[in-house]
Amino acid sequence: MSYRIAIDIGGTFTDYVALNENNGDLFVTKSSSTPNNFADGVIDCIEQAGISLEEVNYLVHGSTIVINALTEKKGAKTALITTEGFRDVLEIGRANRPDMYNYYYTKPKAFIKRRYRFEVEERLNKDGEVLKPINLNQVNDIVNVCKAENIEAIAVCFLHSYANPEHEQKVKEILEDELPDVKISISSDLIKEWREYERTNTTAFNAYVKPVANKYLNTLKERLNNKGLKSEPYAMQSNGGTATFEMAKVNPVNMIESGPVGGVIGANEIGKLIGEKNIITFDIGGTTAKTSLIYNNEVKITTDYFLDKTPIYAGYPVKVPIVDIIEIGAGGGSIAWIDSVGNLKVGPQSAGADPGPACYNLGGKYPTLTDANFIAGRIDLNRFLKDKYEIDINKSYEAVKGIADYYKISAEEAARAIIRIANNNMMNALKLVSIRKGYDPSEFVMVAMGGNGGILSPALGRELNVKKIIVPLNPGVFSAWGMLMTDLRQDYIRTKITKFNKENVDTANNVFDEMLQEAIDMYKDFGFSAKDIYIVKTVDIRYVGQEHTVKTPISGDIITNQNLDDIRNSFEKLHEQYYSFKLPDSDIEFVNFNVTAFCKVDKAEIKPFDLKGKAEDAIRCMRTVDFDEDGKIEVPVYIREKLGVDSFIKGPAIIEEKTSVTVLYCNQELYVDNYGNLIIQGVRK
Repeated sequence: MSYRIAIDIGGTFTDYVALNENNGDLFVTKSSSTPNNFADGVIDCIEQAGISLEEVNYLVHGSTIVINALTEKKGAKTALITTEGFRDVLEIGRANRPDMYNYYYTKPKAFIKRRYRFEVEERLNKDGEVLKPINLNQVNDIVNVCKAENIEAIAVCFLHSYANPEHEQKVKEILEDELPDVKISISSDLIKEWREYERTNTTAFNAYVKPVANKYLNTLKERLNNKGLKSEPYAMQSNGGTATFEMAKVNPVNMIESGPVGGVIGANEIGKLIGEKNIITFDIGGTTAKTSLIYNNEVKITTDYFLDKTPIYAGYPVKVPIVDIIEIGAGGGSIAWIDSVGNLKVGPQSAGADPGPACYNLGGKYPTLTDANFIAGRIDLNRFLKDKYEIDINKSYEAVKGIADYYKISAEEAARAIIRIANNNMMNALKLVSIRKGYDPSEFVMVAMGGNGGILSPALGRELNVKKIIVPLNPGVFSAWGMLMTDLRQDYIRTKITKFNKENVDTANNVFDEMLQEAIDMYKDFGFSAKDIYIVKTVDIRYVGQEHTVKTPISGDIITNQNLDDIRNSFEKLHEQYYSFKLPDSDIEFVNFNVTAFCKVDKAEIKPFDLKGKAEDAIRCMRTVDFDEDGKIEVPVYIREKLGVDSFIKGPAIIEEKTSVTVLYCNQELYVDNYGNLIIQGVRK
């Protein structure tokens, strides 16, 4: 036997998927996440699964270690070395405030204390030409201070180093020689893109988490090897690709959204399989809800990611390629509470894995969305978690009682209100990735995943008016499954502002050639073959005089005089979609050149679903369920594992499976397709 496994750490559960490469069978399991040491949850899953790591030839891991270190501010003691005059760039940030009329607004606090931010005499211009040579004596003085202060990590970010990394490389050599135990991050190794504040903050973040991430990956790798793993483990990256643990340790900030992107990649693979090019993914777990949009089977990547950003807080920019995901604090463990003026809120606080929802009977006192769904009859937690917890619905009623008493309503009505508020929060996120970006949801299908995806997505998809809702097999561990469908991926971005014309075609292609060689050399350094590498090129273009850009695909492998018109047409079409106008007679210019370098790895084959069986044979029982505006209805409860291909169910109904539940509403119907997906649509007239 040989297996490929994926392990994904979430805020509440750690998910495990094992694929038997000989027969295509899947084995899935979950264990509670272990915040004190996430590696324990990983090992728990492996031991629970009972599959020896000696039989595993591929293991990929999605981790929250980086984002947790940042959000909890539990990174390393970090210093910053920057150009003279730019010591305070982390404090100054950007002048724009998200909450314009808030007189009490405060800027995000820099992660690196001012006394650990050092200036060095040196200066480059925007083209990388040296205006002032670097003063290396000052660097040696900084080394002595860092030794005395027991600095654990150092970020180096000089002005315009994206155009010429020479000064940063010299500093790196000195630091590595003099401070061998200190983790060094230089901006030109991480991001060759302009915007000094964003670049500096990203480099600071990378340095801040590097010791923590390296220790975690080293420790986990050692524990995996001790259990018999012989192959190099892989880490899921935020750009939708994977990297070996050794590659991931170089720039760990690339794992900031390591877990959620697996579900996006998996949804795209499902879409390709069933002929759906436009997809809205909706991943609802125990702590958060994540949504992303895929158009024409292209996963959207952004470098405009912000940590902790809200409508009233600017957050921290992280300018590395990340799958464009909107994430909100709304999941099964989200806590319902009443604010100071008496409004009911749900999230972003979560009961997490410990103590979890009140019904888990582990000491949780606060009402959660899971408690509300339990009271509403939508889930029977004893079916799924009885072996892990002493499930008690009375604890749910006790937790919800405070909200019910405050509004002078019944516990059932309070549960219904909690579900409605949570749905409204999630609907806002869905609109942010679709309607507010110029897309018509009726042209998209929704792929529902996560332990709570099937419970909430049918109602939200109906309200959003999507074509259909797809609940894949094993939705509760779907992000982990998606990780098995990814290739290695590295993104290279270089800023070089160049007029868009025939005279600059060679200049543009030379930039691409340099980036392509850098990508090939990187993969070769880690032992991969050039024949397995494939490249995607795009350019960020803007109208001359504009501030921001539009990412535009290139028709063909290189830019030529012949395809310039095609590139311009693509840019203007995208610009009109995003901003509702175009300027056909205006000059445009290249700003950033982008190379995405993939390296193929063997992936699982998605095989047709061969289970036969009629829907009526899958009925387990009848249960009374609260369907909100449709009232309480006694409905059949189906066991999904017994639903064969072409099984048809007309709502209302409940479909239960090992890792999730699907709620089918009165005006919906469902059938099982050839790959075992549940396909939900409105009732045919």
